[in-house]
Amino acid sequence: MTQRTTSGNWSAKVTRESFALDLEEGVFTWCDPKRIAQSLKRSADTSTHRKAPPFRSAMSMLVFYINRAGRNLDKNQKHILEQAKDELRMLYGKGLGKVPD
Repeated sequence: MTQRTTSGNWSAKVTRESFALDLEEGVFTWCDPKRIAQSLKRSADTSTHRKAPPFRSAMSMLVFYINRAGRNLDKNQKHILEQAKDELRMLYGKGLGKVPD
């Protein structure tokens, strides 16, 4: 097994079987950024297994998925997921825009 295959299997497994958040099935394929953000917030707020605060856990899972999908992510779906990041920030009162470095 090559390193690429191993890491690919690992990241897919994290998305499927994350112990930190109980994600709704297909959440990252939905077309409504508000619905995606609300689902991630609900999962993060109710999780008893996460180590980070709810906002950070939800945002991390969203960013992880976007990064894992990479070039294979449909352009329109990537745009929806980027909008979901802004919706998530609004739901948690974190303001709009990117977090500064």
